[in-house]
Order: sequence, then C-alpha cells, then structure tokens
Amino acid sequence: MAKNMREKTARIAENKDRRPRAVAKHVRISPYKVRVVLDIIRGKSYTQAVAILENTPKSASDPIKKVLMSAAANAENNLGMSKDNLFVAACYADQGPTLKRVMPRAQGRAFRILKRTSHITIVLDAKA
Repeated sequence: MAKNMREKTARIAENKDRRPRAVAKHVRISPYKVRVVLDIIRGKSYTQAVAILENTPKSASDPIKKVLMSAAANAENNLGMSKDNLFVAACYADQGPTLKRVMPRAQGRAFRILKRTSHITIVLDAKA
C-alpha cells in the first residue's frame, strides 16, 4: 500500500506545472467582469499586458495587474526567469464564495443581493 502511494506522489510531482503563477482569492468583484479584462491580456507579453492593464478603464484591471506583477515577481525570484521573456500563458477567474445580503423593500418584503467574489489566477511562461 505504501509503495503505491509513494509511486503516485512521484508521478504527481513529475507532472506538476512548474510555470510561475499567482493567485488572488476572494477579490470582491464579479468573475464575469474580471473575465472581460483577462480575455484582453491572454497570450500577450508581460510588458504589453501591464501596459494594457494600466490603460484599461475597467474596475477589474487593478487587481489583475497586481496578480500579474506578483506572478512576474515569483518567476524572477523563485525560478530565476527574466521579466522580458515572460508572456501570459493562462489566466482565468473562478467564482469564489458569494456574500448574501438583504435589501428591504416595500410592504415588509426583502430582496436578496448577491455580492460575488472571484479567485483570479495568472500563469506565466517563458518565450521559446
């Protein structure tokens, strides 16, 4: 039994994605709004993606820029890569926990307000 577990953990370690990444969890913005901006920077070089995010007038561009810069710092410090050779290999926004709030309405009723959160992930890679 232990031998199989050791072999399984060895296989998982071999196939683990070694590309630099950064994740921001519980960001208080809807994932639908984040995905619009992520679609713009997907596949772009690091410097081009930062320039796009600085000039995009969307509210999601600030947290995405923060995650992108964190991923680049991870690549530089942990893996010894240069920022000049990096590009956005994968980026996605998953839905986080939803905050449920109540808005009082007329005649004693209450409407539910869903305040959505998102988990933003950016994976970088070096140009070949």
